[in-house]
Amino acid sequence: MSEGRCLCGNIRFTADGPPKWTSYCHCQSCRRHTGAPVSAYAGFEAAKVRFSGGALSTFESSPGVRRGFCGRCGSTLTYEGDRWPGEVHLHVGAFDDPGALAPTGHAFADERLPWLKL
Repeated sequence: MSEGRCLCGNIRFTADGPPKWTSYCHCQSCRRHTGAPVSAYAGFEAAKVRFSGGALSTFESSPGVRRGFCGRCGSTLTYEGDRWPGEVHLHVGAFDDPGALAPTGHAFADERLPWLKL
């Protein structure tokens, strides 16, 4: 079981079992959503993720894509998309132990910033 939260602690989450996958995402939408040069996600079956505390706010950033965040502190928490039905992608940085979720792949690597070396 993995746990995490937003910056202010208003929203907590629990993910049962290991993630299906972990990956960096280099797409421009993730960069704009997080303000970071790259995002790191862990993908879980939606049925294995529970939220508690405050309600997750969502924003449809493009057709079929919903990004979740804390409405109080603004922390980026989730990505859900029609391309991956039944999955919730949780931002690795929001986990209590992000060191245990090292990314093993790259999504949208063609959008990688030229100066980013991983």
